[in-house]
Amino acid sequence: MLLVADSGSTKADWKFGPSENQLITTKGFNPFFHDKDFILKELQLSDLVNLKDEVTVVKFYGAGCSSPDRNEIVADALRVFFPRAEVLVDHDILGAAIATNGDTEGISCIVGTGSNSCYYNGEKLFQVVPALGYMLGDEASGSYIGKRILSDYLYKLLPDVIKADLESDYQVTKENIFDNTYHQPHVNVYFASFARLFSKHRSHPYVRTVVKEGFEKFLDIHVTRYPRIEEIPVNFVGSVAYYFEDVLTEVLANKKLVKGRILRKPIHELYAYFEKMG
Repeated sequence: MLLVADSGSTKADWKFGPSENQLITTKGFNPFFHDKDFILKELQLSDLVNLKDEVTVVKFYGAGCSSPDRNEIVADALRVFFPRAEVLVDHDILGAAIATNGDTEGISCIVGTGSNSCYYNGEKLFQVVPALGYMLGDEASGSYIGKRILSDYLYKLLPDVIKADLESDYQVTKENIFDNTYHQPHVNVYFASFARLFSKHRSHPYVRTVVKEGFEKFLDIHVTRYPRIEEIPVNFVGSVAYYFEDVLTEVLANKKLVKGRILRKPIHELYAYFEKMG
């Protein structure tokens, strides 16, 4: 059985067949934050337990899986959990590139919990600038939006209607914001959790301005640095790109960039690609 996984820092999708229902969702596994034991423990608690002896091939594309050492953390856990399987672990940006381009040329971007981009020639990917993560980068991402919400809230710059929902839905205080930011693990996921508030208020001018500024910054730093950029489609995967497609479309047009595919999740296209490959 073929099992294909797309994992962010928040959630991971595991697809084991062509049907829409042949999909299991677990916590996301990022080797920057999670070790082998953590991954194994979470896998044992998931519905994947029912498949562990049937899986013969695992193709895992994950956030943070950008070096052999980090990839091996995830691969070690998967080999133990799926004892009969051949395991491949690679970067989530490669999974996004395959899902959106297949065997053709294009730019592929992730704008979800974090953000990243690459140029894909149909076989290999190339990156001009690195993804810097939630502390230094992740422009336009859920983490980027969450940080902006919290900082504007503490600076008393958040519009009243959004401030009221933030306080009622998330019970935020200065103290718990500081505690979660400076003392608790998985801060990127904490920041990104507030992006749902923007979806609720997606038509508010403040929300549209913040999202637009984030997309502009992301495209300027990452995408416009690639050669022949006005000729090549720019594809996106991730919840922020998907739910704010109208804003993203406007920004792409303003920068004279070619809009490609925008997928909320790449997992279905990714599975279909490898199933076709045999």
